[in-house]
Amino acid sequence: MINYDLKKIKAIVFDVDGVLSRQTITLASTGEPLRTVNIKDGYAIQLAQKVGVRIVILTGGTTEAIRKRYEGLGVQDIYMGCAVKTNTYDAFLEKYQLSDEEIIYVGDDIPDYEVMRRCGCPCCPADACSDIKEISCYVSSANGGEGVGRDIVEQVLRAKGHWLSNAKAFGW
Repeated sequence: MINYDLKKIKAIVFDVDGVLSRQTITLASTGEPLRTVNIKDGYAIQLAQKVGVRIVILTGGTTEAIRKRYEGLGVQDIYMGCAVKTNTYDAFLEKYQLSDEEIIYVGDDIPDYEVMRRCGCPCCPADACSDIKEISCYVSSANGGEGVGRDIVEQVLRAKGHWLSNAKAFGW
């Protein structure tokens, strides 16, 4: 269980590679990276948005497949090609007048480190690098791309009383 007051969480920020997709990427013959994503992560992400928990994608990745996947789940805040994630994170907080304490950030590797040191509740997959595990409030039992998104979103929605709470939960 996440050791944090999840009732105050207003947004969950996800890295993609190694968090919502596995650490390994197949390359198409064109050189485009092909990611595998988890269906249960997708269900939880779309439900969170419906009940008012903002989901944010903050990734260094730049392929349109990322945008299409998360736009299709209703995610409005998709930031791609982020070389320095703290800059984008600051702009996001300012845009919605949010504080660090209202944010869960889920990352797995060094490019996530600075944001994770600032957010209220840093979380990571089981196969995150050791530096990230050391600063995380919660290390999921799921590896990246294998349900870590569902794990964290479900805990937040349960804490807020939104898991299986109304008809929104039973459809896409």
